[in-house]
Amino acid sequence: MSHFEHRRATRRHWIQLSVAATLAGAALAPLGASAQTAGGTLVAIVQPEPVTLTGAVNTAQPTSLIATNVYDGLLSYDNELKPHGQLAERWEVSKDGLAITFHLRQGVKWHDGKPFTSADVKWSVENVWKTIHPRNKAILVNLTQVDTPDANTAIFRFTKPSLALLSTLNSWGAPVLPKHLYEGTDVLNNPNNNKPVGTGPFVFKEWSKGNYITLERNPNYWEKGKPYLDKIIFKVVPDAGARAATLENGDAQYAVFSPVPPKEAQRLAESGKVKVETNGYQWSSPVLYLDYNLSNKYLKDVRVRRAIAHAANLEGLNKVVWYGYGKPAVSIVPTTLTQFFDGSVPRYPYDPRKAEALLDEAGFKRGADGVRFSISNDYLPYGEDYRRTAEYLKQSLKRVGIEVNIRSQDTAAFTKRVYGDRDFDTAITWNASFPDPQIGLTRMYWSGWIGKNVPWTNSSGYKNDEVDQLIEQAQGAATQAERVALFKKFQQITQTDLPTLPLIELHFFTVHSPRLKGITQDGDQSQGSLKNAWLDQSANPARAAK
Repeated sequence: MSHFEHRRATRRHWIQLSVAATLAGAALAPLGASAQTAGGTLVAIVQPEPVTLTGAVNTAQPTSLIATNVYDGLLSYDNELKPHGQLAERWEVSKDGLAITFHLRQGVKWHDGKPFTSADVKWSVENVWKTIHPRNKAILVNLTQVDTPDANTAIFRFTKPSLALLSTLNSWGAPVLPKHLYEGTDVLNNPNNNKPVGTGPFVFKEWSKGNYITLERNPNYWEKGKPYLDKIIFKVVPDAGARAATLENGDAQYAVFSPVPPKEAQRLAESGKVKVETNGYQWSSPVLYLDYNLSNKYLKDVRVRRAIAHAANLEGLNKVVWYGYGKPAVSIVPTTLTQFFDGSVPRYPYDPRKAEALLDEAGFKRGADGVRFSISNDYLPYGEDYRRTAEYLKQSLKRVGIEVNIRSQDTAAFTKRVYGDRDFDTAITWNASFPDPQIGLTRMYWSGWIGKNVPWTNSSGYKNDEVDQLIEQAQGAATQAERVALFKKFQQITQTDLPTLPLIELHFFTVHSPRLKGITQDGDQSQGSLKNAWLDQSANPARAAK
């Protein structure tokens, strides 16, 4: 390191300390390191390759990995899921709950140099969050307008309280888009979706399709001294074995959302060459589930759906396929959402005899070949774990006389088939629950989403007027206690009707180099930026120079 680089790094280090001491909620990395160890180029893995780079129009995890480094949200969330400021420095909720006022950070600029103002927030809310975003459209159903009395103030006004909103305003849940680049355009097909311009810590540089996506440090980021990294290269590595080798030999230093099979993660962690972390996923609280297509002549009978539930050995699935990186699900609302979870819902313990009896009762007897009927299964093509889940369930259902034809395709084909055409029988996928069921889970059951070709909404075709009403009541409930009661009733009904079978509360993990520091500071880290991350270059100077 040259004298100039040393002086620059030292100056940056003291800026970090100053900012951390004065800004509430600011991260303190890298307090335990000398100035010489900050910075560097991080090679990360993204899999599968994103279909777009803007999380406002696509909420899939691969998109979020890139987009959350380019865009900011109004808030971020700590390990206890308490909000702290990002683009909003502070905020107030009116006594009647019908207005939330956000005081925005001053001096923030978009990557093209234009100033960020309340007009960007207003435009994003009214033209993206409230209209095309699959989660926020439901959360903002009671929002009437956003007032902007000045460039640094945005006032959200509601007809009914919308308490869930403050749990979803980070850079994945509600990214702010630049009005000057999107206004008057087709948002879903705007070219900036693949060449994003944000206010975040990293600036989009290049997307080599099928190979890599490069981001570079934003020298004008509003949080002075950050980010620490100079560059991030997200490599597309489709093969799980290749991902494991790339991480093990140090050619990549970071990969999220269980990038290798759990068995491999166990081996890699024991080798000491990498670290495996499960922290940073609290904000998402992911649940793996099986969706039934209720238009199917067999699956429209609730007895068949319950039979499949009894035939699925969830303890075995968690142990054999997921190597304990999870726990069997009881309800679609996971146990991590302690105030909302209802442990008294109807349960379907592993019982093949009960499954056989229900199938007989439904009139689907075994044929001469032992088969009752055949159905297809489409699994989310995010890795081997999902394929193995499909294979495990195939074997489980074969024991009770149901043949399963497993189909595979890429992500775009999967989402179109399941959420657009609804050309499937059963589908394996997962949803993030988020800190509030209204954000991540009710969209799976609300009938208004059927056939809209919006990923991770109501693919089953479930329509229950009482459930629709409960969801709508919870959206505008004045108190959290009222919302908790409504969501518990919601769980009782949906676990009785069973349009979706919850399988596993997933414990996703991050695999990273021991040299990579500062990545487990927030509860939404796996869905947040790497502005606090840095590489200890002194630990491996030869590789750090690559």
